[in-house]
Amino acid sequence: MKSNMSKILTTAAIAATVSATAGAATLDDVKSKGFIQCGVSQGVPGFSNADEAGNWSGIDVDACRAAAAAVFGDAQAVKFTPLSAKERFTALQSGEIDMLSRNTTWTYTRDTALGLDFTAVNFYDGQGFMVRNDLGVTSAMELDGATVCTEQGTTTELNMADFFRKHGLSYVPVIVQKADEALAAYASGRCDVFTTDKSGLAAHRSKLADPSAHVILPETISKEPLGPVVRHGDNQWKDIVTWAMFVQVNAEEMGISSKNVAKIKAESKDPAIRRLLGAEGNMGESLGLGADWAYDIIAEVGNYGEVFENNVGPNTPVGLPRGINNLWTEGGVMYAPPVR
Repeated sequence: MKSNMSKILTTAAIAATVSATAGAATLDDVKSKGFIQCGVSQGVPGFSNADEAGNWSGIDVDACRAAAAAVFGDAQAVKFTPLSAKERFTALQSGEIDMLSRNTTWTYTRDTALGLDFTAVNFYDGQGFMVRNDLGVTSAMELDGATVCTEQGTTTELNMADFFRKHGLSYVPVIVQKADEALAAYASGRCDVFTTDKSGLAAHRSKLADPSAHVILPETISKEPLGPVVRHGDNQWKDIVTWAMFVQVNAEEMGISSKNVAKIKAESKDPAIRRLLGAEGNMGESLGLGADWAYDIIAEVGNYGEVFENNVGPNTPVGLPRGINNLWTEGGVMYAPPVR
């Protein structure tokens, strides 16, 4: 999910001010109030979604919890702010939230013009199209003349326009304010097609009355590297959020999980594992954190594989394969610098 050019231009002045005044203050502010204020979506199953009791879960939620575990040794030291695509960047720029973890695509303009910094990619994705089975469509190349629903304030609109223009196809856009409204419009028959990131399509399909009556078409029309975002100019905070993700990827590669981390810390003779888990040295010191920062992330949130499987894996309602999000050693692109 991504912000459009008009939104980027209207927030550029705010971004410049934020960038100039950000400083290295976020960690101090977070420690002072005792929690991280994290911006999330208004409800995308598997990424950031609240149950009826208000308990949040998802890959993006776990990115917030990993940062909290690193800072406080407590993954629950997070408060969540649901944001629309249109609101999300302004909320981060203004200081309303400490980090944004809302299935947000890393793009050139966002990284250079908004006074914001992307950290690590926590999900590699791409935009696609979903249709009803009874439409009889098996390829996006057959969508000439279709009505297409999507959410306002996202580059999904731009990608969609590029796709139809590139292939000489006509379409009628149906643009609404929120993702759930786009899904409702699609479910009611107001449009033939629903488009967003493919992970989002799988998540939203799980909400429909009969998910099996809908198919995600095979074409992937864009690159969508998704991940947390912080304010530009606060390198320490950016490093914390970035390395919280890298710790989880490294842990999976090393065979360390939330289930065995205590045993491995106590028994491993591997220097790389001992450094990561704080059994020797203090790799957290340069981040302003304690020696157990990485141990706490793994123990309380899990490695990247656990996060994926628990939230969007094949045994969840979202039901996604690891695919490109597998470790680099397993044919995917998930690769983290070493902790040394």
